Amino acid sequence: MIPWVQLDSAKTPDGGQELRLKRRGAEFSIMLGTNELMNSRLSGSEEALARLSCERIAGRKQPKILIGGVGMGFTLRAALAQLPDDAGVVVAELVPAVVAWARGPMAEIFGGSLDDPRVTIRETDVGHIIHSGISTWDAILLDVDNGPEGIVHKGNDALYGAAGLGAARAALKPGGVLSVWSQGPDNGFTRRLKQAGFSVDEVTARAHGKRGARHVIWIATNGK
Repeated sequence: MIPWVQLDSAKTPDGGQELRLKRRGAEFSIMLGTNELMNSRLSGSEEALARLSCERIAGRKQPKILIGGVGMGFTLRAALAQLPDDAGVVVAELVPAVVAWARGPMAEIFGGSLDDPRVTIRETDVGHIIHSGISTWDAILLDVDNGPEGIVHKGNDALYGAAGLGAARAALKPGGVLSVWSQGPDNGFTRRLKQAGFSVDEVTARAHGKRGARHVIWIATNGK
């Protein structure tokens, strides 16, 4: 079996943990300690995050999309495949090294999506962007942790609490959607979404084909 090779590492924003980019043949993995955050062979649920979100806002003129987390580009590529030519997509990434990995060792996976004229990359906290706009976004897609809690960056906890969800709802246009990816279910988060005023659908998506792990995607619609 081909062994894993570590290509690079980067500290998390709080400096307390380390992200590691690893490669085995054509396969990539991003690790946080012993926890695998993402793998290039497992893209199904990230693509579903984009597909389900774009379906909800289909037909809108000049849709504006905010994606939290560059990851391995699966969500971005799936969104671009469905969005019209006049769309605008902002991708927020808190760890600059992840953007460098996307443009460097993993460039083939990204397939030029970072250079799509519809795309803007911002190396900043997605929460800052959310708080800076009112009725700005047609969709906000969050895949910045393994679920609705701050694993990579504890500051991300603020995205999933009452105040963060209230800010997200305010940042969305009427009928806009907040979509959140998770490794598994979280009944408390479903309840907080509803308490924040969203209409909520909780969808299960496979990580890979029909046999991959079952991940959860919340599609929360702003009814204001």
